[in-house]
Amino acid sequence: MISNPCTHQTLVNQPFCSQGFDIISASSTHQTLVNKRVEGRSWPAPIRGRLWIHAASKIPEPATIQAMEDFYREIYAVDGITDIKFPEHYPTSRLIGCVEVVGCVTREELVNWEEVPGGVQLEGQTDFCWLCEQPQKLIVPFEMRGFQGVYNLEHKIHEAAARGLSPVRVPRPVKFPLPDPRDPFSLKPGSLVSTFKGSGMPKVEKSESLTAAVAGARAAATQFSKSGGFEPAAVGGGDEPISSRTRNKSTAV
Repeated sequence: MISNPCTHQTLVNQPFCSQGFDIISASSTHQTLVNKRVEGRSWPAPIRGRLWIHAASKIPEPATIQAMEDFYREIYAVDGITDIKFPEHYPTSRLIGCVEVVGCVTREELVNWEEVPGGVQLEGQTDFCWLCEQPQKLIVPFEMRGFQGVYNLEHKIHEAAARGLSPVRVPRPVKFPLPDPRDPFSLKPGSLVSTFKGSGMPKVEKSESLTAAVAGARAAATQFSKSGGFEPAAVGGGDEPISSRTRNKSTAV
């Protein structure tokens, strides 16, 4: 089941290391997926661990939904997965689930990473690709307001959400191998460059339908940004944000 691919989102993170707070980030991604394998950004992931997903209030256009569904249908088909089902409705202003962020690589690294499926190599269409595993969804999505920029998730919401999670069934779960299994932060931009072989060009051959789907998704993303999308930033959780400078930029979404 592909869950909620077409609303922008807030991301809430619980890091591997015990720093005493959760990390939260706001996102404008219009192809939000509870079981997304790659979360695209123009900046590297500053976090590892549980990332909560919030679908913001902007309602996606039907054309945007169609473009993103076509994109995911095509990239799953690269690996022979054709039984993809999309939801009938995409919630807005809801906390909808979470994933585990296990690393971040550049798009060039992802498209040349032979240890992951071909569809995953194509899923990242941005400068930096946040790598996600273990998707879970909220049985009952929480209605809540999100914010552009940086803000904290209320502790009571986090506690209640953690009790209402259910694993998401995915066609083929992906496990991203760490360069250093002892270091949860070892999968980072530049960590895979030494493993490149040959010309450094993408290894997956693109069909005409896949090429069209990628172009459609990029066009939808561009249109979404022009119509009110925003660029996210990472934050510190608990009672105290990591940066008061970014905190002050937050506006409701």
